[in-house]
Amino acid sequence: MRQIKSLEGIALNHSFKYRLAYVVNGKCVLRYDNEAGKGDHRHWDDHEIKYEFTTPEQLLADFQQDIERWNHENSCS
Repeated sequence: MRQIKSLEGIALNHSFKYRLAYVVNGKCVLRYDNEAGKGDHRHWDDHEIKYEFTTPEQLLADFQQDIERWNHENSCS
């Protein structure tokens, strides 16, 4: 599921609210999102890592690259 929308007044360096998730066999294995108080970050399995948001286009490119990396590391096609 891809969801990006503009949001006024959020305490971030940009005006976008987003949540992208990659789900394999019913488990979310990769997620990019932002929320007030936490800011931009990604979840890789059970780890949360800060993410440097630049543009919506770069966000989607980074997400797709991480999907490919996850599939490669976990022998998925």
